[in-house]
Amino acid sequence: MAAPAIKSLKQLRAAEDRCTRCSLYADALQAVPGEGPLRPRLMLVGEQPGDQEDKQGHPFVGPAGRILDEAIAGAGLDRSDVFVTNAVKHFKHETRGKRRLHKRPNTYEIERCKWWLNLERAIVKPKGIVALGATAARSLLGRTVPIEKSRRKRLALEDGTPVFVTRHPSAMLRIEDRTERHALIRQFTGDLRYAARHLPP
Repeated sequence: MAAPAIKSLKQLRAAEDRCTRCSLYADALQAVPGEGPLRPRLMLVGEQPGDQEDKQGHPFVGPAGRILDEAIAGAGLDRSDVFVTNAVKHFKHETRGKRRLHKRPNTYEIERCKWWLNLERAIVKPKGIVALGATAARSLLGRTVPIEKSRRKRLALEDGTPVFVTRHPSAMLRIEDRTERHALIRQFTGDLRYAARHLPP
Protein backbone atom coordinates (compact mmCIF):
# COMPACT_ATOMS: atom_id res chain seq x y z
CA MET A 1 0.00 0.00 0.00
CA ALA A 2 1.65 3.20 -1.19
CA ALA A 3 1.72 6.18 1.13
CA PRO A 4 -1.23 8.44 0.34
CA ALA A 5 -0.62 12.07 -0.52
CA ILE A 6 -1.91 13.38 2.80
CA LYS A 7 -0.86 16.89 3.77
CA SER A 8 -3.64 18.11 6.05
CA LEU A 9 -5.56 16.87 9.07
CA LYS A 10 -8.77 16.99 7.03
CA GLN A 11 -7.28 14.63 4.45
CA LEU A 12 -5.89 12.44 7.21
CA ARG A 13 -9.28 12.12 8.93
CA ALA A 14 -10.96 11.08 5.71
CA ALA A 15 -8.28 8.49 4.99
CA GLU A 16 -8.37 7.09 8.54
CA ASP A 17 -12.12 6.59 8.30
CA ARG A 18 -11.58 4.43 5.19
CA CYS A 19 -8.83 2.38 6.82
CA THR A 20 -8.92 -1.42 6.61
CA ARG A 21 -5.28 -2.06 7.58
CA CYS A 22 -6.47 -4.28 10.45
CA SER A 23 -9.85 -5.76 11.38
CA LEU A 24 -10.79 -3.24 14.09
CA TYR A 25 -12.67 -1.03 11.65
CA ALA A 26 -15.32 -3.73 11.19
CA ASP A 27 -16.80 -3.46 14.70
CA ALA A 28 -16.16 0.23 15.42
CA LEU A 29 -18.63 2.95 14.46
CA GLN A 30 -15.91 5.18 13.01
CA ALA A 31 -12.25 6.08 13.18
CA VAL A 32 -11.55 8.70 15.82
CA PRO A 33 -8.95 11.21 14.59
CA GLY A 34 -6.73 13.40 16.73
CA GLU A 35 -7.75 16.97 17.47
CA GLY A 36 -5.91 20.17 18.25
CA PRO A 37 -3.72 22.85 16.71
CA LEU A 38 -0.77 22.46 14.37
CA ARG A 39 2.68 22.90 15.93
CA PRO A 40 1.45 22.57 19.52
CA ARG A 41 3.75 22.48 22.51
CA LEU A 42 2.56 18.95 23.27
CA MET A 43 0.89 16.04 21.52
CA LEU A 44 -0.80 13.68 23.98
CA VAL A 45 -1.13 10.12 22.68
CA GLY A 46 -3.51 7.68 24.36
CA GLU A 47 -4.24 4.03 23.64
CA GLN A 48 -7.45 3.95 21.60
CA PRO A 49 -10.93 5.49 21.54
CA GLY A 50 -13.39 4.30 24.18
CA ASP A 51 -17.12 3.75 23.92
CA GLN A 52 -18.05 7.46 24.08
CA GLU A 53 -15.22 8.46 21.75
CA ASP A 54 -16.37 5.90 19.18
CA LYS A 55 -19.94 7.21 19.40
CA GLN A 56 -19.03 10.91 19.30
CA GLY A 57 -16.03 10.78 16.96
CA HIS A 58 -13.75 12.84 19.23
CA PRO A 59 -10.81 11.74 21.41
CA PHE A 60 -10.96 11.76 25.22
CA VAL A 61 -14.57 12.84 25.68
CA GLY A 62 -15.49 10.06 28.13
CA PRO A 63 -14.57 9.55 31.81
CA ALA A 64 -10.81 9.29 31.11
CA GLY A 65 -11.09 12.52 29.14
CA ARG A 66 -12.47 14.34 32.16
CA ILE A 67 -9.44 13.29 34.20
CA LEU A 68 -7.17 14.33 31.34
CA ASP A 69 -8.83 17.75 31.14
CA GLU A 70 -8.36 18.22 34.89
CA ALA A 71 -4.68 17.28 34.66
CA ILE A 72 -4.06 19.48 31.62
CA ALA A 73 -5.51 22.49 33.45
CA GLY A 74 -3.60 21.63 36.63
CA ALA A 75 -0.37 21.50 34.65
CA GLY A 76 -0.91 25.07 33.47
CA LEU A 77 -1.88 24.05 29.95
CA ASP A 78 -5.02 24.58 27.91
CA ARG A 79 -6.62 21.69 26.04
CA SER A 80 -7.05 23.94 23.00
CA ASP A 81 -3.26 24.37 22.93
CA VAL A 82 -2.41 20.65 22.92
CA PHE A 83 -3.04 18.01 20.27
CA VAL A 84 -4.85 14.95 21.63
CA THR A 85 -4.91 11.64 19.78
CA ASN A 86 -4.58 7.86 20.14
CA ALA A 87 -2.13 5.24 18.97
CA VAL A 88 -5.00 3.13 17.61
CA LYS A 89 -7.81 4.92 15.82
CA HIS A 90 -10.68 2.39 16.14
CA PHE A 91 -12.37 1.18 19.33
CA LYS A 92 -11.50 -2.45 20.14
CA HIS A 93 -14.14 -4.02 22.34
CA GLU A 94 -16.29 -6.99 23.17
CA THR A 95 -20.05 -6.77 23.63
CA ARG A 96 -21.67 -8.01 26.83
CA GLY A 97 -25.39 -7.42 26.81
CA LYS A 98 -25.83 -3.78 25.90
CA ARG A 99 -22.33 -2.80 27.04
CA ARG A 100 -19.23 -2.53 24.88
CA LEU A 101 -16.21 -3.36 27.01
CA HIS A 102 -12.71 -2.14 26.19
CA LYS A 103 -10.13 -4.67 24.95
CA ARG A 104 -6.46 -3.75 24.69
CA PRO A 105 -5.06 -3.59 21.14
CA ASN A 106 -2.51 -6.27 20.33
CA THR A 107 0.96 -5.74 18.85
CA TYR A 108 -0.21 -6.32 15.28
CA GLU A 109 -3.01 -3.77 15.59
CA ILE A 110 -0.66 -1.21 17.17
CA GLU A 111 1.87 -1.67 14.38
CA ARG A 112 -0.74 -1.44 11.62
CA CYS A 113 -2.09 1.81 13.06
CA LYS A 114 1.35 3.32 13.60
CA TRP A 115 1.16 4.33 9.93
CA TRP A 116 -1.53 6.87 10.82
CA LEU A 117 0.16 8.12 13.98
CA ASN A 118 3.37 8.77 12.03
CA LEU A 119 1.46 10.73 9.38
CA GLU A 120 -0.31 12.66 12.11
CA ARG A 121 2.98 13.57 13.82
CA ALA A 122 4.44 14.71 10.49
CA ILE A 123 1.50 17.04 9.88
CA VAL A 124 1.08 18.34 13.44
CA LYS A 125 4.81 18.80 14.23
CA PRO A 126 4.57 18.97 18.04
CA LYS A 127 7.51 20.22 20.10
CA GLY A 128 7.11 17.21 22.37
CA ILE A 129 4.93 14.15 22.87
CA VAL A 130 3.46 12.54 25.98
CA ALA A 131 2.72 8.82 25.74
CA LEU A 132 -0.27 8.06 27.95
CA GLY A 133 0.25 4.42 28.92
CA ALA A 134 2.00 1.35 27.58
CA THR A 135 0.25 1.08 24.21
CA ALA A 136 1.10 4.66 23.24
CA ALA A 137 4.69 4.24 24.43
CA ARG A 138 5.12 1.06 22.40
CA SER A 139 3.67 2.68 19.29
CA LEU A 140 5.90 5.74 19.55
CA LEU A 141 9.14 4.12 20.71
CA GLY A 142 8.80 0.71 19.08
CA ARG A 143 9.43 -1.24 22.25
CA THR A 144 7.88 -2.11 25.57
CA VAL A 145 8.54 0.65 28.09
CA PRO A 146 8.22 0.27 31.88
CA ILE A 147 5.86 3.13 32.70
CA GLU A 148 6.77 3.72 36.34
CA LYS A 149 10.52 3.67 35.70
CA SER A 150 10.18 5.95 32.70
CA ARG A 151 8.06 8.70 34.24
CA ARG A 152 9.65 12.19 34.34
CA LYS A 153 12.44 11.22 32.00
CA ARG A 154 13.03 12.80 28.62
CA LEU A 155 13.21 10.12 25.93
CA ALA A 156 13.38 10.80 22.20
CA LEU A 157 12.18 9.56 18.83
CA GLU A 158 14.63 8.90 16.01
CA ASP A 159 14.06 12.43 14.69
CA GLY A 160 14.92 13.88 18.10
CA THR A 161 11.36 14.78 19.15
CA PRO A 162 11.19 14.54 22.97
CA VAL A 163 8.88 11.86 24.36
CA PHE A 164 7.65 11.66 27.95
CA VAL A 165 5.89 8.62 29.36
CA THR A 166 3.17 8.55 32.01
CA ARG A 167 0.12 6.55 32.99
CA HIS A 168 -3.08 6.53 30.98
CA PRO A 169 -5.80 8.55 32.75
CA SER A 170 -8.11 5.51 32.67
CA ALA A 171 -5.79 3.90 35.25
CA MET A 172 -7.09 6.38 37.80
CA LEU A 173 -10.69 5.41 37.07
CA ARG A 174 -9.99 1.90 38.33
CA ILE A 175 -8.85 3.11 41.77
CA GLU A 176 -11.77 2.87 44.19
CA ASP A 177 -10.10 4.58 47.16
CA ARG A 178 -10.71 8.32 46.72
CA THR A 179 -7.51 9.40 48.51
CA GLU A 180 -5.36 7.10 46.41
CA ARG A 181 -7.11 8.18 43.22
CA HIS A 182 -6.53 11.87 43.95
CA ALA A 183 -2.87 11.15 44.73
CA LEU A 184 -2.43 9.45 41.35
CA ILE A 185 -4.18 12.32 39.58
CA ARG A 186 -1.77 14.77 41.25
CA GLN A 187 1.18 12.64 40.09
CA PHE A 188 -0.28 12.49 36.59
CA THR A 189 -0.72 16.26 36.56
CA GLY A 190 2.89 16.62 37.71
CA ASP A 191 4.04 14.40 34.84
CA LEU A 192 2.31 16.67 32.30
CA ARG A 193 3.79 19.74 33.98
CA TYR A 194 7.26 18.14 33.83
CA ALA A 195 6.86 17.45 30.11
CA ALA A 196 5.74 21.01 29.39
CA ARG A 197 8.76 22.39 31.25
CA HIS A 198 11.31 20.19 29.47
CA LEU A 199 10.54 21.02 25.87
CA PRO A 200 12.96 22.62 23.42
CA PRO A 201 12.55 26.40 23.04
